[in-house]
Amino acid sequence: MNALLQYLHVAYVFLMGPVPFLIWTSLAKTIGLLCVVLGLVSYTVYAERRVSSLMQDRLGPNRTGFPTSLLGFKKDWSPFLGGLGQPIADAVKLLLKEDFTPKYVKKFYYWIAPGLGIAAAIISLAVIPFGSTLWGVPMVIANIDAGPLFIFAISSLGVYGIVLAGWSANSKYPFLGAIRSTSQMISYELAMGLSVVPIFLLLGKLNLVEIVDYQVKNGWLLAPGLTAMHPRLPYLSEIVLWFPLAISFITFMISMFAETNRLPFDLPEAETELVGGYHTEYSSMKFALFFLGEYAAMITGSSLVVVLFLGGWTCPWIPDGSTAWYWGLVNIGVFFAKVIALLIFFIFIRWTLPRFRYDQLMTLGWIWFFEIALVNIFLTAGILAFVH
Repeated sequence: MNALLQYLHVAYVFLMGPVPFLIWTSLAKTIGLLCVVLGLVSYTVYAERRVSSLMQDRLGPNRTGFPTSLLGFKKDWSPFLGGLGQPIADAVKLLLKEDFTPKYVKKFYYWIAPGLGIAAAIISLAVIPFGSTLWGVPMVIANIDAGPLFIFAISSLGVYGIVLAGWSANSKYPFLGAIRSTSQMISYELAMGLSVVPIFLLLGKLNLVEIVDYQVKNGWLLAPGLTAMHPRLPYLSEIVLWFPLAISFITFMISMFAETNRLPFDLPEAETELVGGYHTEYSSMKFALFFLGEYAAMITGSSLVVVLFLGGWTCPWIPDGSTAWYWGLVNIGVFFAKVIALLIFFIFIRWTLPRFRYDQLMTLGWIWFFEIALVNIFLTAGILAFVH
């Protein structure tokens, strides 16, 4: 018994060392965040189907359960309220479907394309601070000093998955979808990148954790004065700076719709024109990975909006995790509540607005948003020079 206790003590001392502690806490945060995000992806698809059915005055998925009537029972057993078992049924269906690969495709690129799309969105989450601290451990996997640049660099690689899918299919409709996606994502990456420059001018830092800490003390960038513990009226300088920051927020949000191929910017898919676009030749889990990648990109983009503009994990009158461990859990819940609110906004926009024409898409990106984001940088710089 003494030998066992001594062994456990040695193991504990080893695991609490600086390097082992960093490794196993990072691994635990990675696994936990991945489980939450994948679950959120599945139920975002469910929420999209339910919200669309409500907006179109129909039922939608509401009875998914177990087919016990096949075993002789009077009716199927549905333990889930409101069809909450639909994502489970969808996952089982996609796993069991035949994985058909056409003979005429370029197989290597055809196989790796779906993974590239979802990998870029998942990797980008590594630098997002999704909470304050939990038992003294910061709730961010990789706290680097160039978080937004890392996200823009990694997320821009997601277009290669779409391009490879369209090109390797050797079919005209996927190829057209890939060309559209390339042009669209390059066009709106410029506006998206320029739209966050005013934040960096104001704060003088690129570290996402420090950006959230600034908002803890000074208020959300989109709601000046709304601090974590003691909300106050915004100062005159904050009111003046709110206007360029609001322009940045609007430009960033609309560009994010285009970057994630969501309506009204879903021209790379465009079911009515391209029969589904770049994923026309895919089936089974390869087909599912494209949609998982799209929703994961929505979560990543929404998380970045929450961190940059909406105070991250902060909420009025709620302390951080340094006060007590359960407040750390509350901070994580607040963060994901904000992300879910933005995802619901995504869904409402999809079932409200019609799709743009391609010329309108390019005009909006190059003639309007690029110039607006550029002028907004000079406007912010001028206001800062005048205020200070």
